[in-house]
Amino acid sequence: MELENISIPATNRFASLYLEQEEPVNHFFHYDIKEKTVFKKRMEDLHNRNFARQELVKCIEQYMDRFPKSNEIQQSLNKLQQDDSLVVIGGQQAGLLTGPLYTIHKIISIIILAREQEEKLKCPVIPVFWIAGEDHDYLEVNHVYAESERSIKKISYAEGPIDKRMVSDLEFDKEHMQKWVNKVFEHFGETLETKKIMKSIDEAINHSRTIVDFFTYLVVDMFKKYGLLVIDSADKQLRELEKPFFRNMIENYEKITEQVLKQQNIINGFDFPNTIDISENALNLFYYDGHERQLLEYNKVKNGFVGKSGDCFFTRDDLLTLLEEKPEAFSNNVVTRPIMQESLFPTLAFIAGPGEIAYWGELKLAFEILNILMPPIIPRLNITFLERSIESDIKHLNLTAEKIIRNGLEMERQEYWNSIKDQTTETIIDETSVFLEKQYQSLKNSADKSLLPIVEKNLQFHLKQLEFLQRKANLLTMQKNDNSLERLNRMERLLRPNGAPQERLWNIYYFMNKYGEEFLNQIMQLNYVFDGTHKLIRI
Repeated sequence: MELENISIPATNRFASLYLEQEEPVNHFFHYDIKEKTVFKKRMEDLHNRNFARQELVKCIEQYMDRFPKSNEIQQSLNKLQQDDSLVVIGGQQAGLLTGPLYTIHKIISIIILAREQEEKLKCPVIPVFWIAGEDHDYLEVNHVYAESERSIKKISYAEGPIDKRMVSDLEFDKEHMQKWVNKVFEHFGETLETKKIMKSIDEAINHSRTIVDFFTYLVVDMFKKYGLLVIDSADKQLRELEKPFFRNMIENYEKITEQVLKQQNIINGFDFPNTIDISENALNLFYYDGHERQLLEYNKVKNGFVGKSGDCFFTRDDLLTLLEEKPEAFSNNVVTRPIMQESLFPTLAFIAGPGEIAYWGELKLAFEILNILMPPIIPRLNITFLERSIESDIKHLNLTAEKIIRNGLEMERQEYWNSIKDQTTETIIDETSVFLEKQYQSLKNSADKSLLPIVEKNLQFHLKQLEFLQRKANLLTMQKNDNSLERLNRMERLLRPNGAPQERLWNIYYFMNKYGEEFLNQIMQLNYVFDGTHKLIRI
């Protein structure tokens, strides 16, 4: 296994400028990530703050108790109790079978950076993964993609709830889930590793009740030897710890919203689009009744807070009373989740994807209102896996993996098609179509008006027959050149599927099914540098 750093632009302009710490984006954050002493400076800033470490450790320990265990996890819990300990943290939704590859890439980034900085700073740095279990977008997490008949197929588990229930509360039928997993692996194909992989997944299913449980079990089992700590943002015990921070958010909601809007105006002035959808009356918290999450906004007429659907109403005192009695009724939105995270954890660095970098940039002034500094936002590692068979095809066609990852193969596919298609037949069919249209136009000009609809219908019939003939000619050419065309298509499916980065569609189990459970451990041993370059890993 080899790692090569290649140059691939970030998926948005804001993130690209942030990577280089260029004007004006560098002013939207509190730390310069290119500064050599950035982590030492952040460490010193955190030592001036207090965190409820013992309570936090107890909460994480209790949450993780029902998942696979390791000495390394216990060591991480012990470290987190120390007054000088720090964390590298990042989060994602709980996708089935861990979701797209970028979730795994984010976890790898968290562990690698934590390990690196613990050695450099000579203090405990713990990797923490924050599961966005309070999210309610089920359709984002209920599927994986796999190859199917020379194309990419979306394999969905089930339709799911019609209400906005938190993913943490979505229970699944174990037998149905096992059938779905079997279906996924049928598309992956049976290998020498399949039975072993499937056995570990079955164990996860049998030990899980909800989709978040299933996700957590798999992730903890994969990374337990690296001391990864995991917490669900919707965990009820965590909600108890969050009560004072929720109270602060409720009492300061006007200032928080005002500062986000102010920061957005600043960013707009430099022609960047806003990422966060926020109204001037936003509380930036959801009310959750166990079935539906409703984003709350202040209503001046009613002098209280209403859900967007209009089904609930609270005065400020009502909210504060409810918070004391039932904190699990509250959950964060995109504005308050980063604030909550930074209130709970001594965060040395936050690992972010391109989209997250953009919305964190809109929160700087909101953090300052609460007298908190945003942590250094470190772009997660962007990784593409290159299998040897695919690399062999790339070399055979005098192409490069970098080129395919950047732009795909549409131009090369079109050039190849132009070189093999039956040009003579295509030209004759085109000329025949033009001749027919010209002749039928003459017929329209001379025929009785009552015949015009029939004339037009007759023309369209002949044109469709010519199109049919062209398709048949093309199909015959494709069949004769099937191997070469499929070689191009497969390279693109693996490296730039559906025109997107590999990490957005492919799943880690596609690779583990082929290369075994040691695949992840081999990836973890490579030498990564957080320099903004794309990581091409040859398998």
